[in-house]
Amino acid sequence: MSLRLLPVPDGLVGQRLDAALARMTGLSRSKVEALCAAGRVRIDGAAADKAQRLEADTTIEADLPDPRPPAPAATPVEGMRILYEDADIVVVDKPAGVAAHPSVGWDGPDVLGALRAMHISVATSGAAERQGIVSRLDVGTSGVMIVAKGERAYSVLKRAFREHTVDKVYHAVVQGHLDPSSGTIDAPIGRHPGREWKMAIIDGGRESITHYDVIEFMPRASLVEVHLETGRTHQIRVHMAAVGHPCVGDATYGADPTLSAQTGLRRQWLHATELTIAHPLTGRRMTFHSDYPEDLTRALEVLRLP
Repeated sequence: MSLRLLPVPDGLVGQRLDAALARMTGLSRSKVEALCAAGRVRIDGAAADKAQRLEADTTIEADLPDPRPPAPAATPVEGMRILYEDADIVVVDKPAGVAAHPSVGWDGPDVLGALRAMHISVATSGAAERQGIVSRLDVGTSGVMIVAKGERAYSVLKRAFREHTVDKVYHAVVQGHLDPSSGTIDAPIGRHPGREWKMAIIDGGRESITHYDVIEFMPRASLVEVHLETGRTHQIRVHMAAVGHPCVGDATYGADPTLSAQTGLRRQWLHATELTIAHPLTGRRMTFHSDYPEDLTRALEVLRLP
């Protein structure tokens, strides 16, 4: 850790401390929240709360992680396909078991390393370890993911995701039968109070809205189409578990291990099947699709058996 003194810029006066410090340092908001909880962030020498509003002519004092080492070497990722590429964006079909970008504690493959191995350059905007990333998928979630190649594209796409003008469609297989078969789950999500690696529905969490429609009822599960109005970490997994229907295979959020073993799944049944955007420079409406990978298809066949 290194002490940093950061005068509050005029443009961030009135903002919450956690949101402003994330913008100033490139750290994730959850990391900033953890630093605040540990007493590593102060304002003019006094301990600061993550929700504290910043005032003019003040200085943030923060014990920040030392700069990350250079990004790891380019690493090819078997099975990762390019769905579309132009001068501004690249759209990939991400396999399960691949992170969106390097992170502390993860030593497996990631999308940015795979793109480097393909000699595809991405935008330099964003935190050092996730440059060009405008929206992420969990390591265990497969499907469509977009990365910005240029700085203008990065800025426009980040705003589009933030303002919910991007249409993200997921398919999930959840345990049991959802009732009603179409609905909306509106419950705030934040970091789990006892387990930093999990998310949970908590008072004071960030607004999180999930719309779902059942596509198919099976004897022990439901195939569901999900549209996200917001894009919180683990949102679908947390919301489905909260209503008593965790994703099949999702041990983190309470899936039945017996059913998971029967399907052969080693991760949650969750796939980003479609992404629709307005091209960040031309404005042209574009839709990208990803078919189910083999492990999800095989699990569906098992679950359809009487």
